[in-house]
Amino acid sequence: MKNLIVLKVITAVLIISIIFSLFSCMNEDRIEVPPVKLEDVNGNYKGRLITMQGEFRAEKIVDFKIKKDTLTFPEFPIKEIVMAVVKDPVKTQNALAAMGKVKYNLQYTSVLNADKNWVELTFVPKELELQIPVDGVNKKTVVTLVAKQKGYFAGLDHTLRFALAAEKITVDGTVLSPFEIIYYNFPYCIKN
Repeated sequence: MKNLIVLKVITAVLIISIIFSLFSCMNEDRIEVPPVKLEDVNGNYKGRLITMQGEFRAEKIVDFKIKKDTLTFPEFPIKEIVMAVVKDPVKTQNALAAMGKVKYNLQYTSVLNADKNWVELTFVPKELELQIPVDGVNKKTVVTLVAKQKGYFAGLDHTLRFALAAEKITVDGTVLSPFEIIYYNFPYCIKN
């Protein structure tokens, strides 16, 4: 009899504690996101780049810097662009080695959302001009880059997401045809 009363008391205490814990958790569903400012976007980033062109897909880690209203790539990924112009893998590697690092500045405007927890970036890409050496001759190449979507800087984890595309390539004044669009997706870039 005494064991039965102790068992009932323990069960009642357990049920009451479960009910209180469930009620206390009901208000914790919403995650508190720290507010951000437009200046929080500035800094150095390391991000995952997914490059896609037709059936081809490649991934690599890239570094870039954001200051004021400019995103700067100290080494813009041009391998697919050079391959589209040169067509030969060996000549492409030779051209890439001769060209070295290609810097690219990407202008943008930014807007803070109403809740002040993320920043929306609208990119204004300019044309990328390259001199691609092929068989001792430099081919003047102009790449038309476009922003396929807006970029977003999230205040919760201080990450940036955006995408670009190389829609058209002109070589020595002639539009390269056939040409498949090269997509540059940056799905997750972490601020250092």
